[in-house]
Amino acid sequence: MTIKPSANSAAALEWFKSSYSTSEGPECVEVAASFGTIHVRDSKHEQGARLGFSSPGWAAFVSHVPELG
Repeated sequence: MTIKPSANSAAALEWFKSSYSTSEGPECVEVAASFGTIHVRDSKHEQGARLGFSSPGWAAFVSHVPELG
């Protein structure tokens, strides 16, 4: 997955939902990139808690996530 960095302001982030997500599915995460940080949130609770990963931290995380298929 390639993510182009968006604005530094959390309000101006461009969020991307998983391609495996549907409007009928139960859970989904969304990600957004800013300079130096990958942001992650629950798509059902957009104003709720968010996680932030450094670029190397995000790369380490996704390397341990099995590919669905």
